[in-house]
Amino acid sequence: MNVFELFTEGGLFGMAVLTILFVLLLFAAWKAPAWVKEIGQAALIWGFFWEFAGIYQMLGVLQEMNDVPMSVIYGGAKVTFVPVMYGMLIYLVSLFIILAQKPRL
Repeated sequence: MNVFELFTEGGLFGMAVLTILFVLLLFAAWKAPAWVKEIGQAALIWGFFWEFAGIYQMLGVLQEMNDVPMSVIYGGAKVTFVPVMYGMLIYLVSLFIILAQKPRL
């Protein structure tokens, strides 16, 4: 599975917002270090929000259908974790940037 497949499975809008936050994080690390932590936290929160939106949508579809194979349910649940993993990765990068920018003793 390549990165583009994960990007589209996670939902184009949500993953695009996370990518914009990642670019802003890298820019903030260079120009506005005080914003690094907040941008990382925003990415984490957006990843969770997008996951919950996916679960809500999945449950709505499952409610309308009567006989759904468990493999379809598991596949939908697996896909909802993609944006939160991306948000966690961005947050982890922000923590590493914060550590690298700490003054040395």
